[in-house]
Amino acid sequence: MKTEERHRAIAKILRERPEVSVEELTLACDASGATIRRDLEVLAANGVLRRVHGGARSLIARGENPGYGQRELEDRDVKRRIAAAVSALLRDQEHVWLDSGSTATEVARTLAGRDLTVMPMSLRSLNAAAGPEGLAGIRPGLLLPGGSLIPGELCFRGPLAEANIRSLRFDTAVVTPCAVSTRDGLLAHDLEDAAVKRAGIESGARVVLAAAAAKWHAQARVLVASLERVDVMVTDKEFSAEERAQLDEYSVEVVNV
Repeated sequence: MKTEERHRAIAKILRERPEVSVEELTLACDASGATIRRDLEVLAANGVLRRVHGGARSLIARGENPGYGQRELEDRDVKRRIAAAVSALLRDQEHVWLDSGSTATEVARTLAGRDLTVMPMSLRSLNAAAGPEGLAGIRPGLLLPGGSLIPGELCFRGPLAEANIRSLRFDTAVVTPCAVSTRDGLLAHDLEDAAVKRAGIESGARVVLAAAAAKWHAQARVLVASLERVDVMVTDKEFSAEERAQLDEYSVEVVNV
């Protein structure tokens, strides 16, 4: 396995198990113990797992939300397809509000060099939207929302961020919820994230929801908005006839990738 493949495999195992040993991972990944130990150190530094003697422990099993590092490893191909579809929905010279998270970062990568004005809600997305030069390539079309920067996630939160979002009007708001359901709509893990998402949605003339199928099985407790607020949904989820009927009631256009 290549390094990226091993990292994804380890993250997947720790999604399903509370703890795993180095010996078990050497068999699962067909790698040496030294290689697996290096992998675990890297993944622990990125917030994917907790390193323990002889192996690793899942953060999710302790009731913690998956960190950015773990989410970045999951459904990467799907997120790239979603990002390409979202980019295709945007017209040149639009003003775009872009949510935070791993899916939003993939969307930001597709917007590098585009004739758009974008407010990304994380430093990761800002860096991706700047293009190959990274933060050295920041251009006038990238707007910073301000507010408090959350460690690990590197996203903007708080009253200042909300106020700056609400002071502008965007042609399109691209929202990436922590969870989605036809009953509850869009959800987030915490009140501050929900408040920022709500501000972005309310400031957008058109709302594009970008969410992998896994978000429909995810757990989150804080309501953001009903699906009535969504104009276009970009996802890889295959909907049942009943779910399609519910989405039709909300007049949501679905783009499957």
